[in-house]
Amino acid sequence: MAESSTTDAVEEVQIKAQGELRSADTLEALEQWRVAYLGRGGEMTRVLRGLGSLPPEDRRAVGAAANRAKTALEDGLAARRGELEGAATSAPIDEDRIDVTLPGRPAPRGGLHPTTLVVREICEIFASIGFDVVEGPEVEWGKYNFEMLNIPKDHPARDMHDTFWVDYADENGDRPILLRTHTSPMQARVMEATRPPVRVVVPGKVYRYEATDATHEWQLTQVEGLAVDRGITFADLKGTLYEFARRIFGEERQVRFRCDYFPFVEPGVEMSIDCFQCGGGGCRICSDTGWIEIMGAGMVHPRVLEGVDYDPSVYTGFAFGMGVERIALLKYGIDHIRLFYSNDLRFLRQF
Repeated sequence: MAESSTTDAVEEVQIKAQGELRSADTLEALEQWRVAYLGRGGEMTRVLRGLGSLPPEDRRAVGAAANRAKTALEDGLAARRGELEGAATSAPIDEDRIDVTLPGRPAPRGGLHPTTLVVREICEIFASIGFDVVEGPEVEWGKYNFEMLNIPKDHPARDMHDTFWVDYADENGDRPILLRTHTSPMQARVMEATRPPVRVVVPGKVYRYEATDATHEWQLTQVEGLAVDRGITFADLKGTLYEFARRIFGEERQVRFRCDYFPFVEPGVEMSIDCFQCGGGGCRICSDTGWIEIMGAGMVHPRVLEGVDYDPSVYTGFAFGMGVERIALLKYGIDHIRLFYSNDLRFLRQF
C-alpha cells in the first residue's frame, strides 16, 4: 500500500509539472519551472531524496518510477526550450517578412528647384518669340570672357569681374582660364560659329567674387540673350523685354529703362519693373523708389561685332542678361538668395 501511494505521488508531480511546462511561454518562465521541479530543491528532486526513508521492498519500484518521471520531465524541458528558442529566432524574420501581394508603399516624389522652374519659364518665353536656347562651358577662356566682349587686359571693368581662376598660366604668365563670370562669352562663341540672323538665350551658372547679401551670392544662375540681324534697333530691344516682363510678372507690369554702363553694349541700359508690392508708391522692397531693377541690356557694341567678323555697318543687335535667382526672388516673394542653396526641404517643397 505504501509503494502504491508513493508511486501515485510521483505520477501526480509528473502530471502537474507537465501541465505547467506547456504553459511556460518564455525562456524566463521555463527556467523558473526547471528550478521548481528539477532544481536542487525542486519537487522531483525531493521525491528522489526521500527514497531512503522507504522500506527496502518499496525502493526499487518507486525509484524506477521517479527516474522515469524525471527523465520525461528533462526531455520535455529540452523540447520546450527548443520551441521557445526557435520562436525567438524566427520572430525578427516574421516581423521583416514582406507580403508581396500587398500594394507597394509609394516612393516620395521630388520636385524641380525654383531656380530650374524659373530658367525653364524664361527660356520658354523667349523660345515662343523666336529665340533658340543654347548652353556653353562654365570653365571659360579669358579671351571669350573678356577680350571678345570689349574688356581688354587692364581695363577697369575687369574689377567688376574679379573671379575664380583656374591654376593655369600661358607663356606670358597670364591666367587665361577661369570660372565664367557671366554667360555673355556665348555671345562671341555663337557669333563666331553662326552668320546672322542670330537669336539665342543662354542659361547657365556663373561665378563671381561677390559680397554676399540678401540678393547677391558668389554663385548664381544667369540667362543671357542676344539678337543680331540687319536693321535691329533699340525699339526691338524695348519691345522684346517689355513682352518678357509682362509674361513672367503679369500683364499689368510697367517697365523703365535708364542708362547704364556695360563694356560689351553701347548704349547700355538697366531695365526695371514697377514695384508689385507698393504699385510704385515706394516701400522697403523697392527702396522707396517704386521700381525694381531686373536686368542689364543694350545694343551690341560695334567692337564686339567686329571681333567676330560681323560688319557693324550692316548688322546691329541687342543683348541682355538677368540673374535667375533675382527674378525668382521677385516672382515668388522670397526674401533671401541663400534659401536657394540651403537644401532646406521645408523651403523647396513649396515649389
